[in-house]
Parts: sequence; structure tokens; C-alpha cells
Amino acid sequence: MLESNKDSLKLDAMKRIIALIAKGKNASELFPAVVKNVASKNIELKKLVYVYLVRYAEEQQDLALLSISTFQRALKDPNQLIRASALRVLSSIRVPIIVPIMMLAIKEAASDMSPYVRKTSAHAIQKLYSLDPDQKEHLIEVIDKLLKDKSTLVAGSVVMAFEEVCPDRIDLIHKNYRKLCNLLVDVEEWGQVVIITMLTRYARTQFTSPWKEDGLFEENSETAFYESDEKKTKNGDEKKSYMMDPDHRLLLRNTKPLLQSRNTAVVVSVAQLYWHLAPKHEVGVITKSLVRLLRSHREVQYVVLQNIATMSIQRKGMFEPYMKSFYVRSTDATHIKSLKLEILTSLANEANISTILREFQTYVKSQDKQFAAGTIQAIGRCATNISEVTDTCLQGLVLLLSNRDETVVAESVVVIKKLLQTQPTQHSDIIKHMAKLFDNIAVPMARASILWLMGEYCERVPQIAPDVLRKMAKSFTSEEDIVKLQTVNLAAKLYLTNSKQTKLLTQYILNLGKYDQNYDIRDRTRFIRQLIVPNEKSGALGKYARRILLAPKPAPVLESTYKDRDRYQLGTLSHTINTKASGYLELSDWPAVAPDQSVRNVEVIEPVKEWAPSLGKTGKSKLSKSSDDKFYSDSGEEKEKGSGSSSSDDSSSSSEESSSEAESDEEKSSSQSSEESDKSSSQSEKSSSESDSEQKKTTKKPPQKKTVKPTAKDSDSDENGNVAKETSSSSAEETSSGSESGSDADSHSGTERKKKTKSKAKPKMEVKSTKEVSLLKEVSLLDLDDFTPTPVTRPKMSVLSPSLLGDLEGLSLSNISSTIQVSGPAFVPEKSHDLLHRMTGKGLSAQYQFPRQPCLYQPTMVSVQISLTNTTDHPLEQIHIGDRDPTGLDMHCFNAIECLLPEASVTVSLGVDFNDSTQAANFQLCTKEDQFSVSIQPAVGELFLPATMTEQDFRKEQGKLLGMNESSATITMAAENTTRQPISRQVATVANLGVVPSGQDNIHRFAGKTASSGALVLVTVELRELSAALITINTEKSVMGPMLLRDLKRALAWA
Repeated sequence: MLESNKDSLKLDAMKRIIALIAKGKNASELFPAVVKNVASKNIELKKLVYVYLVRYAEEQQDLALLSISTFQRALKDPNQLIRASALRVLSSIRVPIIVPIMMLAIKEAASDMSPYVRKTSAHAIQKLYSLDPDQKEHLIEVIDKLLKDKSTLVAGSVVMAFEEVCPDRIDLIHKNYRKLCNLLVDVEEWGQVVIITMLTRYARTQFTSPWKEDGLFEENSETAFYESDEKKTKNGDEKKSYMMDPDHRLLLRNTKPLLQSRNTAVVVSVAQLYWHLAPKHEVGVITKSLVRLLRSHREVQYVVLQNIATMSIQRKGMFEPYMKSFYVRSTDATHIKSLKLEILTSLANEANISTILREFQTYVKSQDKQFAAGTIQAIGRCATNISEVTDTCLQGLVLLLSNRDETVVAESVVVIKKLLQTQPTQHSDIIKHMAKLFDNIAVPMARASILWLMGEYCERVPQIAPDVLRKMAKSFTSEEDIVKLQTVNLAAKLYLTNSKQTKLLTQYILNLGKYDQNYDIRDRTRFIRQLIVPNEKSGALGKYARRILLAPKPAPVLESTYKDRDRYQLGTLSHTINTKASGYLELSDWPAVAPDQSVRNVEVIEPVKEWAPSLGKTGKSKLSKSSDDKFYSDSGEEKEKGSGSSSSDDSSSSSEESSSEAESDEEKSSSQSSEESDKSSSQSEKSSSESDSEQKKTTKKPPQKKTVKPTAKDSDSDENGNVAKETSSSSAEETSSGSESGSDADSHSGTERKKKTKSKAKPKMEVKSTKEVSLLKEVSLLDLDDFTPTPVTRPKMSVLSPSLLGDLEGLSLSNISSTIQVSGPAFVPEKSHDLLHRMTGKGLSAQYQFPRQPCLYQPTMVSVQISLTNTTDHPLEQIHIGDRDPTGLDMHCFNAIECLLPEASVTVSLGVDFNDSTQAANFQLCTKEDQFSVSIQPAVGELFLPATMTEQDFRKEQGKLLGMNESSATITMAAENTTRQPISRQVATVANLGVVPSGQDNIHRFAGKTASSGALVLVTVELRELSAALITINTEKSVMGPMLLRDLKRALAWA
């Protein structure tokens, strides 16, 4: 078929050959027949031939060299895929003679118009470097050129080439650092992993440690109270001495949204970046994302759990709230179980040890013997680390000695031995108990441990130890080597402490050991005989026999096997295998003094000066022809200040490479925003003659180089441009990430819109605000808090009028139509839940229910009504809310109740921000004398606010929430739930959702928003034949969807 004249037959043959290769079969024999078709005119056939050649060019180098002229011609082909494939094949021919040809091809491809070809040239750099390392200097020039590329397609590949060829040349990254940070969100997933890893190493060499701030704060928090005022001020100065570099903050802020990535490797790489670079109080943001990954495949679980195990040793508090996620499941593999056991042991403290020990009791009964043994070791570690439970753990381990399973008994003996070394004087009874069980224990390690204990503490059990030695003398020849060694040791120790009873036994055992088959035992026996039995030949060492054999020994420290793994960078192969792998690049220590940050400043000729006059003239032609070009150049300058992306490298050099810019979405959005701001500025010019005169005064400025610096203000405004684009493309990512930067961008853009609408009425205020923005830019180096917007854009909530509140509610982060409105509840369940029982509360009874009304205190909170009843015969005073758990729980407490009379009741309102989670809100309900720990556990349906919308809007929003955002199930409906009214009642009972009008009788629609983030929740119940129904839930909250689906299935099927 390959020899045929018809392209269709050749194409069919190539498809079959590629299919063979895909199945792992060897097709190298066909190489001569395939390579003939490399010059085919058919594009599809040529692509398949190149795919084949990439696979076999390295094996059949001689034949591939015959077609090298064809590959060179293909590098000039109009089709970008052919050019890229030709370069890929050329770089796959591993022959040193064609290195100059490859070098020339890579340099040409690096300047290609197509980003796909430039990406391929970055891949070819690594192949050429491995073939001829002498080309390093020439390749570094190409890498430097490609690093300046603005295409997101190229970024990941060129950074990979940088890591392979010249990872130590960080000077190449300086000028491209900010661009890489800003492009990071749009790069493909594997490129993100490579860039984040490289930027982690870069940041450790360029920025000072952010951990000094936390350390100073923790050290000085107590001492400063007692010390003199002079020391206080000194310590205060030290605290303020650390100021995070804006570039450091830029990296942390731009990687945070990637914690929501669907790719596990991206999430782990961002987690390791935060672990190694972020201030300690900010590292907690990675916790939830890492726990989310535990629902993935066991291979992913293994790597993630290893990273969590390393983190949990240093910072237990990070993962303690998610302790239940680390409980072992019966379906887990042994290595997963062991890792979860490791993490649970690390998380154990005085507060949760009882829960963890109850869990361990179940694990000990596991059929997996290796896991059961690991659990016993974990119990021993808990007993060592937490002195309050040492006795309890010892008693539990002693009970395990009567277990039928030999493995459990043996491991218990070994762990008890280690625990007894910590306090031997108190536990002679346990030693006696173990001696009684000695005959029933067959595992050599356990028998050896008991013998060691007998010998070490023989003076505390003087009657039992000789008897154990007598039994061992009988069975000495049939014991394992480890048991024989401990028997010899026991005989020697008893000879020194109780020679009357054991002298003959010791000599008998030493004679048996003298002729043993194992040379270790023979050597030990000879040494012991010379040491303890006095004779003429024995030297001075015999005097110190007691001090040698009965010396006090330090108690063993039971430590985690993951304690030293933090010496490797998290997420790397070296960390996983706990050995330095080839190619591993170590993280450097933080520099004591930060290097010059100006090396990252990019100097470009300001492009606005060139094209702003012509653009200004076209805008002014409708208004007035009297103004000169200088006026418009100045307005263009102001326009640039007002645009949302003044600090990004892409927007500041937008006229340099128009071909590559056309492919970047980011630059499109920035140019659109600049055009809109230009329109608003021209409108303000038309209405304000005063601003005209003021601007004319300041127009005469020479063309100058502009230095782009990431000041706090600039980086915020840059983020506004980026976030605006993100929110329109994926509301799911924006709302779930919960980043402060998004809300800042929203409020900032909202105030900009209001400025534009008021520009005609108040022209003076427009000019003044522009001056204020420019003034803020000049002073912004002093303000390094990136998340704090300018004072003019932050209104106080308490001063807002209801109409203004309504306007601001429209500025939601999620991409929701303006016709979707929050409505009143369709149904309010009367069911109340016990918050505090009167017996537990010493007469104070409390119940709570959800009234399903918007919270008055804050829109993101869920309203909760609490009924307090005094069932005692005396008044209760000062009823109020105390401490909360977690400490960051956002809750609006009710005012303290001064006095609650006997048999009286009072209802109070509470606002709780559950953050779109069904995690319980734990807090203390306090009276004047007592404190009671209580918790409010919300059902998932109570976290919504009902919404009204048209059927058309419902379908439109539903179309945006497909794939991973959709949960569905088919159920058999209960007979009484097959009409519209019962269905609406049951759905409203389960969840606080609004009814959406439907034009079809068999389809019922319901809609709502989550209270905290405002994410849409859409429910569809479609009735089918034979009482079957399809329930579909669409929401970006991937956890809430399945939970709501479960509740609805239960209500509609069983009610």
C-alpha cells in the first residue's frame, strides 16, 4: 500500500502503522518504505510520516540522514505543523555530524511567526544539548530570546529548556520574572508545574526570608509586655524592619488561584511554593486543596500524603481541622494506610488524643498484619509524645499481649519494651506479666525483647529472671540467633547480680554458645566469658564488667520516619524516595540581604507617545479642532495611568511584536480597557474647559524611558485587568478560590465605572481624582500591602444607603445575569435542633433553627435563630457567646442577655458565615458561672438563598455549569410525589431554593445562590415513565452538588 500511487491507500497504510506503534508493536522494518513518502504533497500523509519518523529516527539514523534535505525544505513549509514536525524529526536524529544543521534550524524556528513552532524549537534545545553539550553558549542565546516571548504556548517549554541547559543562569530570568508571573494562569498545566518549580528556586535567591517576621512576632509577644519601654520600641522597630518585596507578593498572589486547578501536579507544585516561600500565617491556604486531592487515585494519594506527612511534623495546626480525612478506609492499600497512620500520629495532641486512640483500637483488629503492627508502633509514639496518655497506652498494649495474632503480640512486646525504658521503676508488674506470657510467644523479636527486659531490670524481678534463664537453657539450641544473643546477655547480667543461683546455668549456656554454628554467637560467648569469668588470662577489663553490661541506657526516642525529609524540596522525586535523585536542584537558603530588585525592572520606550496623537485627533474630530497634538499626548498619558494594566510587561510594550501579541488574550483585554478609558477621558475633555487649560500646562515633556516597577498600586491595577478577564471566563474558579485580590479588583472597577458616569456633571472632580491616582503611584513604594486598595475605592459598609448596596450587589464576582434576583423563601421548616440540652447546660436549654431570611448583619452570613430557656429555679445571668472554633470563624454574636428568669425563654438572632461549607460552627455558650461547648451543624440546603429567573436565563446559566459542575441521578419517585405541588414542597423542605417557571409539565426547575460566595445552584427534576425521575444539579461548588443530590434523592423517593 505504501508503494501505491494513490494517496488514499498510502494514508490508510500510515494510519495502520501508527495504530501498531500505539499498541506497542515494533514497526521499524517499514522504515525504508515510510521514509520514501516524506516528500509527499498530501498534508495529512506527511503529518503521519513525521509522527513515524520521530519515533524511529534515532534507531534508523543512516536511512533518516538520506532524507535530511527533505526535512530542511520542510522547515520552510507554509504549514506550521509541517515546520514543527520537520524540526522535531531533525532533532531526533542523534548524529553529531548534523549538529550545525540542527543549530541553524533551532535558531530559525525560534524566530518563527507561529508560537507552536517556537515551542517545538524550545523542545529541540534540550535534545541538542544532550547530544552536544559544547553548544551550550549558543543555546543559551536562543533560550534568552525565547524567554522574552509573550506567548503562553512557549513559556512552559522554554523554562523547561532553561532548567535542563543552564539552571544556574538566573540572570536570564530577572527581566522576564514579572511576565512569567502574569502569564502563569494561562500557560498549559505541565508548563505551570515547570515554571512554578523554577520560580521557587529563583525566589529563594532573590528575596529575604518572610519567616523572620513571624519569628520576631512570636518571640516578642510575651517579653515586650514586661520589658522596659525602651526595649519595647526597639522590638517594635525590629518587627517593622521586614517588608515583603512586591515581586515576592506578585508571585504568591498569581499562583494562589492555581490551587483550584484540576491537575494534581499543579496543586502540589503551588503547595510546595507556598510552603517554601510564603509567610507562615499564609501557608494555611494550601491545606484545603491538598486534602481535596486525597479523593484521587491511590498513586496521587501516596505522593500527596507524603507531602502532608512532612508538613504535619512541623505545623500540626494546618491539618488538624481535617483530621477525619486521614482516617483509614478498608479499601486503602497498605502503603496509603501507613502514611495516614503517620499523619494521624503527628497530629495527635492532648485535645484529640482520645479520638485518635479510639480509631487506633479499630486498626489493631485489621486483617492487614503489617498495618496492625504499624498501628501499635503509632500508639507507642503517641504514648511517648503525650505524657498524659502514657499509662493508658501501656495498659492497652498489655491487653494486646493476650491477642491470638502473633504479629500483634510481638509488636506490642517491642513497643512496651521501649516505653518501659522511659520509666522502669513504676512498671515491674508489667515485666512480670510479660515473663508469664513468654512460653506462649513464638516470634523471635518479641522473645528477644522480653529477655532484654529481664536482663536490664533483673534486680527488680530477682525471683523470675533466673527461672526464665533456666527455661532458655533447655531450648537454647533450637532458638533463633537473635534470641540466643539475648540469652547470653541475660546469663552474663544475672551472673554479675545473682551469681549464687545462676553460676552453673551461665557456664552451661556459655558452653553451648561456644560451639554454636553462628560465628556472631561464638564471638559473643568468648567475649562474655573473658569479661565476667575471672581467670589468670583476663586483663584489666574484667574490673569494669558491671559498668559495661549494666550501664544505664538512654530511653529510645520514637520519631517519625518523615522527620528529616524536609531537607528535600516538597513534591520532588528526591522527597518521595528520600534519596537525592539525579538532576535534583537543591533550594538555596534565604539571602541575609536582598539582592538589588532593580534588575527586574524592564525599560521600554513608552509606546503611547507615538500613537496617542493620531488616536486623539480621531476622537476629537467630532468635538473640536482647536486643540494641538500635545494636549492629546498628555491625555493619552493620563489614559494610560487610568487603564487597568499599567504595570504588566505585555501592555507596556504592546507595539513591539504585533504578530505575537495578536495571539495573547491578555493583551487584547488590556487594549480594550485602554480604549474605553480613552473614550471617557475624551468625554471629560469635552465638558471641562478647566481641565483643558490644566492639561495644556503640563504637556511639554521630553520623550523618556519608562521603568516598570511593581509597586503596590501598580500591581493592584495590573491584577484588575487580569481578574476582569478571569471572571468572565470561569466564575467557578473565581468564587471558590476566595482570594482577596478578586474582591479588590471588583470594588476598584466598580468605582471606576461610577467615576465615568459622573464625569460630565463634575469635571473638576475628574481631574482631581486623576491627580490623586498619579500621586498615589509616586508614593506607592512605601505602601507594600498589595491587597489594600486605595482609600477612594473602599466605602464603609455602615454608611451605604440601600440603593447603593443594591448597586454594589450587582458587581458580583460570578458571571450571573442581572435578571437573577434573590427572593423570599418558598417554605420555612419549623424543625428545630438541639444546641444545648438542659442536663448538659445545668438548666440552660438552647435550640436553633434556620429562618431562611437574608442576614441583616452581613449578606454572606446565614441567619440562625436560637431559643434560650431557663429550666432552673434561679435566674441565669450574662448569657453570651465565648470562644469560637475555628478561630477565624466569621460570626455575628447576639448581645449579652443580662438576666434570664426561671422558666423564661428568649429568642435571639445569630449570623454565621459558613463559607459555603457544612463544617460545624463550634463556639462556647457562656453564662456568668459556666461555659458550654456547642456547635451548629448546617444542612447543605440551608446555605442557599432562593433566586428567581426566567426559564431562558436558567438554561443559559445551566449551559455554563456542565462537566465537573454537574451532578445527576435517576430515582424512582414515591407515588405521592409525581405532581408539581408535592415536588416543589419536598425540594423546598430540603433546600432553600426558589421555583423557576417552566413551560413543560414534566420538568420542574429550582434556583438559588450560595449565601457566602453567591455561586448559582440550579436544580432540575425531570419526570419520566414508570415513576422514574432524573435529578440534575448544576453548581460550581463541586462538594455541595453531590451532598444536595443525596438529600433530594432521599426526600423525593421516600417521603
